[in-house]
Parts: sequence; C-alpha cells; structure tokens
Amino acid sequence: MTTFTTSGVTARRWVAICRLDDIPKLGSRVIDAPQGRIAVFRADRDRLFALDDRCPHKGGPLSQGIVHGEWVACPLHNWQIALGSGEARAPDKGCTRRHPVKTEGERVWLWLDFAALAVAVEIAA
Repeated sequence: MTTFTTSGVTARRWVAICRLDDIPKLGSRVIDAPQGRIAVFRADRDRLFALDDRCPHKGGPLSQGIVHGEWVACPLHNWQIALGSGEARAPDKGCTRRHPVKTEGERVWLWLDFAALAVAVEIAA
C-alpha cells in the first residue's frame, strides 16, 4: 500500500504512485490517499481505473474483488461495479466515486486532492 501525507501541500495534483507492473493484470493496488483509500485497477489491455475502495452496497473492499473485463465483483455480496463509471450493475443501484488515473511510460499517476483534506481539517478544527 502507498500512503501520502499532506504536510505543507494544499493543492490538487498528479502524483506518481507506482509502476504499471506493480499492479497485477486483472488486479488492483490500494493507495491510502488524503481523501481515503483508493483502489487502482488494471483491467484487460492494461486499461487503468481508480475507484474509492468501498462498495456502494455495504462498504466492502473492492480492491479484494475479482476483476473481469471492465467490472469488479465486490467480495462481500458479489455486486458488479463498472470500473469506468463506478456504477453498480442493474438491478442493483449505487455508485462509488471515480478518480482520474493515467500512465506515462511505465509510471502510473493518480490525481490526488490535497486541498479537500485541508478544508476538512479546517472544518474539524
């Protein structure tokens, strides 16, 4: 798992999180980001997707689910979640938040929102 801290950082930006080979094909890697745990999935043909690591049904860890095509099956109750949209497959209803992710060469980059954490800390104080 990769963990990011926010000391002195208050902006949104692309952050290099790993190499493409660090994410197993048809698998995932969990990033402990300022906005919570994010699962970065590697689907067929090395397409990458990033979702909150939380099923919209009962909060199951999507990173532990089975990736098939461009879907992930929640390990708790087998809800099918579209990797591209975060939407549950009908007849189930619900959505998990998506996050921008990209590759440049062999590096995987994730868009992290450090500003959102700074606002949350300020409100809590």
